[in-house]
Amino acid sequence: MNRILAALLLMLLAGCSLLPEQIDETKGWSAAKLYNTAKSELNEGNYTRAVQLYEKLEARYPYGPYAQQAQLEVAYAYYKDNEPASAIAAADRFIRLHPNHPHVDYAYYLKGLANFIEDTSLFASLGKQDMSERDPRAARESFEAFKELVQRFPDSKYAADATARMKYLVNALASHEVHVARYYYKRGAYVAAANRAKTVLETYPQAPALEEALYLMAKSYEAMNLNDLRDDALRVLKHNFPNSAYLSGKSLDQGKAWWKFW
Repeated sequence: MNRILAALLLMLLAGCSLLPEQIDETKGWSAAKLYNTAKSELNEGNYTRAVQLYEKLEARYPYGPYAQQAQLEVAYAYYKDNEPASAIAAADRFIRLHPNHPHVDYAYYLKGLANFIEDTSLFASLGKQDMSERDPRAARESFEAFKELVQRFPDSKYAADATARMKYLVNALASHEVHVARYYYKRGAYVAAANRAKTVLETYPQAPALEEALYLMAKSYEAMNLNDLRDDALRVLKHNFPNSAYLSGKSLDQGKAWWKFW
């Protein structure tokens, strides 16, 4: 029996040795050919193939302008291939290796974009779920990347778009804090509700969510019989939003969130 098994094993090994080896068509390609082919694949929307070629280029020719450009463009290829984590890692690597590169502003922009769309339903599901209910980590990291871009490269062609996205992200982050504050308030955790609402006042004073945050602060302080603090919050609410519906007894469950008008 053992002899039969041994014979079968030898036959299988012999059969495997007869299989043709996989041929790498890029073997012997120059850095220029690898780069140009990768660029063509990228332009045609073949992002996975483009990533493979860019990575082969860097592995075989790690020095020179083609390798540098590949390191930047692979981040874009990952971004377009819906691989935000890989895009962010590639952008971070480029920034670390080439902090003075003439196109490092684009690396910051890509990093911000990749974080911005890390959850692909950021745009697709606006009508289904309030963005304030999502984990704000990616929004914060996106904001920081755009902020660094705008501060370091104010004349960058990407600065205007980055600034517009920062405004949106500020609203999203402020709305998240209000969502948490509302959650605490409805469960009777008034100290926590007041503190989260106060965060909006201190950190995002220009965000549309400030109106509800001030109302939540007032209601939370009222529930704790802290009438002086309640009155202070109401004064700020009246000063900034004199026509606020919350001043006429609007429910926390009424109204339409700012993000549905984006």
